Amino acid sequence: MKIKHIFTLLIAAVASMGAAASTTAPVVKPGIEVLRDMDFAPLKGKRVGLLTNPTGVDNQLKSTIDILHEAPGVELVGLYAPEHGVRGDVHAGDHVDTFVDPATGVTVYSCYGKNRKPTPEMLKDVDILIYDIQDIGCRSFTFISSMGVAMEACAEQGKQFMVLDRPNPLTGNKVEGNLVEDSCYSFVSQFPIPYVYGLTPGELANYLNEEGLIKSENGKKVDLTVIPMEGWKRDMDFRATGMPWVLPSPHIPTPESAIYYPLSGILGEINYMNIGVGYTEPFKLFTASWVNADDLARNLNALNLPGLMFRPIHIKPFYSFGKGENMQGVEVYVTDLEKAPLSLTQFYVMQELARMYPDHQAFKTADSGRFNMFDKVTGSKEIRRRFSKNHSVDDMKDYWNKDVESFKNASSKYYLYK
Repeated sequence: MKIKHIFTLLIAAVASMGAAASTTAPVVKPGIEVLRDMDFAPLKGKRVGLLTNPTGVDNQLKSTIDILHEAPGVELVGLYAPEHGVRGDVHAGDHVDTFVDPATGVTVYSCYGKNRKPTPEMLKDVDILIYDIQDIGCRSFTFISSMGVAMEACAEQGKQFMVLDRPNPLTGNKVEGNLVEDSCYSFVSQFPIPYVYGLTPGELANYLNEEGLIKSENGKKVDLTVIPMEGWKRDMDFRATGMPWVLPSPHIPTPESAIYYPLSGILGEINYMNIGVGYTEPFKLFTASWVNADDLARNLNALNLPGLMFRPIHIKPFYSFGKGENMQGVEVYVTDLEKAPLSLTQFYVMQELARMYPDHQAFKTADSGRFNMFDKVTGSKEIRRRFSKNHSVDDMKDYWNKDVESFKNASSKYYLYK
């Protein structure tokens, strides 16, 4: 059996484990179930559009697309596809094409191609556009950008907007990173929020709308409705909800993957190490051909970083960075999500590697053509500038966290859950 076929089977197995991670009945109802309990009353007499992907499901894994298509008195007239498509059949970064969904006969409009913001033509037959996507609580994941620009389009075109709320897998308390600065806005940093922002999609939509961060051409807010979840509390990560996990992208196969994404994803932008993408532990590893696994694990554990442990690991990636090479490094274990400095972990790794291997310092040997994307993901050119001076976390961590408390204070008035 070819290696790529083995890897496909491994990923499928991991994904199915994530979907079946909970053996208890769900304690949280997502917004789509709450809307159904309301007999879809807010949608009666309206032409409905839906911006969604495979994560838009109820707790029995039935798609929100099909729920709304079959709902009495609901007229589903358009589907809107973010990155990966409404049915999850498009690879990361690939453009999504406009087509007709064969299961419903409804036109699917691309919001991840030539247009990332719905055009007037795309929304002309819609009275209300609904957003139902499971996010991962990290700014660089593009679904919240799709939500925000769709809100802008609806504000400009006089359309209503509704969010069917879902959990933040990192809890509603975890906030890390600086606000996006003027030179670094992009689709991976669309709005001035921290890298880890501690809000549900519905809370974030309210924050963006009420704080004037939706930049509609007419300067208006969108007519926004949020259908809250039932049973979710701020200290819950996704595993505590009992809900089934549907992977929002190919490299987030389990709820744990969402926790590890902010831990290594920034470093992954510069092609410096393999971070588990291309192996069976996406975002959970830091490996390279020039690393000694035991030494790196020992040095990282000696830092006594709260909520984190590191163990040596040897891998040979199936694809992506370092494909087919023998690599060594560490596997990271988050033992206390509340205490762990998720996004700073990758900087501590780069720091220790720079001290252990001076000839392999990240910003001297990594792909400099990717530094601009690194800055866009961190939301500031200052992070790279400060860190690369001495490859020291102490030089940048205060700047990285300078906006955390002020953002918590500003966003807390939009909390829908305790």
